[in-house]
Amino acid sequence: MGSAMPLLAPGGKPGGYPAAAATAHAQPAALQRLAERLHRLEEDGLSPADYAIPAEAAVAADPAVHAAGLMRAASAALSDLLLGRLRLPANRPDILRDPAAIPMPRWQLDLLGAADPASVIDRAALAPPDAALLKAELAKARAIVAAGGWPRVPGGGTLDPGASDAQRVPALRARLAVVDPALAAAPVEGTGETYDGALAAALRRWQEEQGLEADGRLGPITLAQLNRPASQRVDQLRVALDMRRAAPRPPAGRRIEVNIPDFRLFALEGSRTLLRMNVVVGRPDRATPLLRVSMTTVQFNPPWGVPARNAREDLLPKFRRDPRAMVAKGFRLFATIDGERVEVDPTTVDWARIRPDNFPYAVRQDAGDSSALGRLKFIMPNNEDIYLHDTPDRWAFNRPDRAFSSGCIRLERPMELLDLAMDGMGWDRERMQRTFDTRQTINVPLKRPIPVRLIYSTAVVEEGRLRLRPDIYGLDAAYAREMDRSAPRVAAAR
Repeated sequence: MGSAMPLLAPGGKPGGYPAAAATAHAQPAALQRLAERLHRLEEDGLSPADYAIPAEAAVAADPAVHAAGLMRAASAALSDLLLGRLRLPANRPDILRDPAAIPMPRWQLDLLGAADPASVIDRAALAPPDAALLKAELAKARAIVAAGGWPRVPGGGTLDPGASDAQRVPALRARLAVVDPALAAAPVEGTGETYDGALAAALRRWQEEQGLEADGRLGPITLAQLNRPASQRVDQLRVALDMRRAAPRPPAGRRIEVNIPDFRLFALEGSRTLLRMNVVVGRPDRATPLLRVSMTTVQFNPPWGVPARNAREDLLPKFRRDPRAMVAKGFRLFATIDGERVEVDPTTVDWARIRPDNFPYAVRQDAGDSSALGRLKFIMPNNEDIYLHDTPDRWAFNRPDRAFSSGCIRLERPMELLDLAMDGMGWDRERMQRTFDTRQTINVPLKRPIPVRLIYSTAVVEEGRLRLRPDIYGLDAAYAREMDRSAPRVAAAR
């Protein structure tokens, strides 16, 4: 993870920071402002305790040593604000940092030579994308935690607009009023026990911000989100700030990004969005891996080679219930007998004797209208056998929570992605349709491979608005724990 870059060559006072240089430009009042700013690093998602900020009482003992200690702490904080508290977060290949794009020597010299060093810290804190918005939201979240958290809404059945509930309606109103000034200012109708129009509108606004179905109904998914501890929001915002530090410039060419907890795919060119669509991603126990790969091939009419786990856990119960129905859907069984692969008729198997721990078959589903992969598969070679694909289950894209695949990514509008991927290859929709109509599996290499990143960012900023998505795989929580466990940047003076 690295340590802070030294301001100057070693020498002088403790930590290699010459005391004379540390006080050459900053007057005592400016150094006091710097100390105060370092003690407010929590507003940037960092912990002041990591930087051994010298105590104010040390000024009287030796002002020069105190100043050098402040500059040492400021230098370390500056590095973390610009490069990230976690330089290489564990198990996060989706996080890209470009330290070369940050002119650290210039920043460090600016800090050393500034008449007001705190202003340099302020500038660095606002350098990452969306930093001002995220910092403002972090301050609100910390204030809510300091006030004891937001009110908890009791459980129960789904609460619809117009319903009355002496406990749940006032609790819902109190919970939303914490984050919705319009609701807080709205008059309460009657006794406040009726789920009135103002409260329903506030819940719809909140649901939209969270990426949930904005139906104004207090169901189990909305209730669970409402009752998440405010401390989780603090951690998500801390992580969001740190992830954005030293972010590289967008590459010039076309690329595809799938943000897993946002359940959306974006096709981009530079900073321009060419295409966006909903996707279905892996459920938590079959999480979609974070990858950086290239899409190289489009497969028309793909068969499905069923992974062994899916066959054991998902398909075995279906074969037991109705093997003929599985055959009708194009599923085939293969066994290895005397070293040879032999096809087995599913209707001849004694399924009552087959258990998940002794499932002996490889399973394949032929291409067709019932295929789990639909009519298209976008191949991006990787060791996890993850790909993008069509699906016959169109209903899935209307759900707000779309983490229920076995790891691969289902596409809402695969034909639009096909148009983009095959742009410039001379394929129009008529030729594509003729290829589908052959019912044959046909691989078409792309003229230009397209970089694909599968990323994980729960803090989504669009048009100046923040939406915090659920931490479905717990990766934000793991990142926050790693930040908290990291060794202090500056050792405390002895």
